Amino acid sequence: MKTLVVIPAYNEALNIEKTVHDLEVNAPEVDYVVVNDGSKDNTLEVLKKNDFNYIDGFCNLGLFGAVQTGFKLAIKENYDIVIQFDGDGQHSAKYIAPLVKEIEKGNNIVIGSRFVDEKKTFTARMMGSRLIAGAIKLMTGKTITDPTSGFRAYDRACIKDYASEMNNPPEPDTLVYMLRKQRKIKEIQVQMSDREFGESYLNLVNTIKYMSRMMVSIFLIQPFRKVK
Repeated sequence: MKTLVVIPAYNEALNIEKTVHDLEVNAPEVDYVVVNDGSKDNTLEVLKKNDFNYIDGFCNLGLFGAVQTGFKLAIKENYDIVIQFDGDGQHSAKYIAPLVKEIEKGNNIVIGSRFVDEKKTFTARMMGSRLIAGAIKLMTGKTITDPTSGFRAYDRACIKDYASEMNNPPEPDTLVYMLRKQRKIKEIQVQMSDREFGESYLNLVNTIKYMSRMMVSIFLIQPFRKVK
């Protein structure tokens, strides 16, 4: 099936070469596009120097805007599957083929999970993941072990969902909405690496804001959205 890997990148000049080269070596059968999300470092220069396939955003739209740009391209170019793939080098392209295989089996969304076969640690960071997973389970009855994973595959129906709906960011909370739409969600075990360069935006303050937003959405917004 025709597959596009969408790589949102914000200030990933030190990581993006390794990320794309991983794709070229371990998933040469898929296409990719880097969406430069208004980076303030020299990410754009790195993309140009390496002649990578990219879309340059003149302003920072955030994760949703960057990924949605890729979804819209996938619709325009008639792709069957989109893989959401981080630009910071934490995801491994060797798992793309298994993700695609599960979509081909009839699943709508396949999540690359760290915790299908391995236990989730009791660190402060993982407590947030546990809370979100518990909230999703409570609202839908569906167990998703790694709802915060940004390593996901989507079929045509979900590509359209995410590309056309402004209230549908590819975040954990909208998995509730997708389950209400009877979308089939599956997880497969993957290994993820630590970020080598740069810092995640999820510092303590941003983590608290993120968790609060997720909880409000899961309990008070997603269950009441009109299913289209």
